[in-house]
Amino acid sequence: MPPAAAHVLPPSAPTRAFGRYTLRALIGKSESTMTWLALDAHTAQELMLTMPRVPPAKPQALAQWLVEARRAARLDHPSIATVIACDAFEQWPYVAVDRRVGTTLDEWLSQHPRPQNDEMAQWLGGVLRGLAFAHDAGIAHGDVQPHQILLDERGEARVMAFAVGTGATEAASPVARDATTALDPRSLRRHRLATERDVLAAGLILHGLLAGQPAAGSHDTAKAIEQMAPQGREVVRLPWTTPQPVPEALRAIVNRSTSAQLRLRYRSARTFLGALDGWREAVAGDESGPVALLIDRLRTVGHLPALPGLAARVSRVTNIESQRTDEIAQSLLPDMALSFELLRTLNSAQVQGTQIAGNGPVLTLRRVVALVGVNGVRLAANSLRQWPGPLDDAGARGLRSAMERVRLAGHAAQALRPAGYDAEVVYLVAVLQNLGRLLLRYHFADEATQIDDLVRPEPAPLQPTTAGPAAAEHAGLSQEAASFAVLGVDYESFGGIVARHWGLGDDVLHMIRRLAPTQPVRKPDSDADLLRIVASAANEAVDALELGSAPKVAAALALVVKRYARTLRIDGKALNIALKEARELLRSSGRAPAAKVTSLTPALVTTVGAASFPT
Repeated sequence: MPPAAAHVLPPSAPTRAFGRYTLRALIGKSESTMTWLALDAHTAQELMLTMPRVPPAKPQALAQWLVEARRAARLDHPSIATVIACDAFEQWPYVAVDRRVGTTLDEWLSQHPRPQNDEMAQWLGGVLRGLAFAHDAGIAHGDVQPHQILLDERGEARVMAFAVGTGATEAASPVARDATTALDPRSLRRHRLATERDVLAAGLILHGLLAGQPAAGSHDTAKAIEQMAPQGREVVRLPWTTPQPVPEALRAIVNRSTSAQLRLRYRSARTFLGALDGWREAVAGDESGPVALLIDRLRTVGHLPALPGLAARVSRVTNIESQRTDEIAQSLLPDMALSFELLRTLNSAQVQGTQIAGNGPVLTLRRVVALVGVNGVRLAANSLRQWPGPLDDAGARGLRSAMERVRLAGHAAQALRPAGYDAEVVYLVAVLQNLGRLLLRYHFADEATQIDDLVRPEPAPLQPTTAGPAAAEHAGLSQEAASFAVLGVDYESFGGIVARHWGLGDDVLHMIRRLAPTQPVRKPDSDADLLRIVASAANEAVDALELGSAPKVAAALALVVKRYARTLRIDGKALNIALKEARELLRSSGRAPAAKVTSLTPALVTTVGAASFPT
């Protein structure tokens, strides 16, 4: 029997009268609310009555309670249980829901085998849909508890008893008797805090389901919240030993929902729901998931927009009859949109399988140009969307900065490559390892901004506090965890699925999947392995340059050296030189002014060349 079953209360004896109802069993309670199984003496209908643990003290408070509860009772949504009565008996208010709607979550767990992860995520998805609808209507729940979640025979979840808990009247809604109060900043802030508390309570419930035990040792989500920051010191994270393995993506989503850092938590039910649905759809291969949405957008707006002036550059280099294919390729390589389009074209039905015998996949633009011809290059360029596509100014700046960072990594990979390996191949592998990040930045700009915020560390307070070491800077999430927490899928899956959609072969798919930060770097078994390792090292080094302060950059670069030293035979000096060369190549090859490069990588100027990490 699951641990949560212990919270299901036995039938109360004897039964007691409550107006027209007979209270038969207490089926759930928290500090704020309680839910009774009751029988309507007039209709013989079995109901669930939810009421505050402490009734309103004054008639005016009862009247206001009924106003808010009846307003909430008008909510009409598949994930919200319909209220069939909202009234009071001897100053004790209640809302009634038909028992046939379902059983409470605690009751269900006591009567069934332990559910699978995706089933529990589906339940919480229903809860979050109901909360999101209510929040959009200006109504917070006020006491999201397992006994307020109903499961029907199909496994669909509904939330009941909005605005029932004691004190919910003040926080439940910014809308009161007049428009002036509705726009009152204090009322709006109370509503925002109440909705965020609802979302946190939902995360605690999912945590308890996956962990097999209640969060913070309490079945009451309100008590658990009191023990968490900022009121308490309890840290709620999924343990590594759970009744069944929890996938990393789902673990990241749940841990974000209960993070000790307030800024990392989900602020809205819809954001939480988006990540949860993204994970479920990715696991199920659902056609409506974020990856499927991306594939659809590729058809409508393309993978990336062409940089300004591409048409003129293509016309200039392809109209010169004596121009060699390698010169054409070198001129076009800085434009990632065109590079990706040419690679995609190469793998179309028209030329798929055309490779140099014994040399593996074609991964150089000069070979692509030779295969498709200058007319093919012109067609590819003409098919691209003009810069910046559907992006606004902020989104365009973010995409341009990401492109410059990726190009820097490509040039760093060229500088790090062992002798005998084609510089253009190494460059493209390093660039393609960022395919998912670039596509996300273009097609899901808002989500990309969320991920950036989650990755960014929280600075230490300017003023000293009594917290001592705990007041130091809080680290953000890893890139992978942040991607999971926002989208339900990671960057690598995003890029890999699109690359497979383009028809790129298994060797290329292997090379463009960056080594995980925790994955050991072993001796390569093939050229593809080595190219993957070189590109991963370059990308990790450039990621380190984005950390801001010189000490952080130096420490991160030292870790890169330590991680790849044996396999690539590099030391701090070699990495230093490679990054300096990459910076110069970026300046000279990409039409980006030097000031732009400096602004994109502020640590580069002070750190690269200073030999400030071990050699």
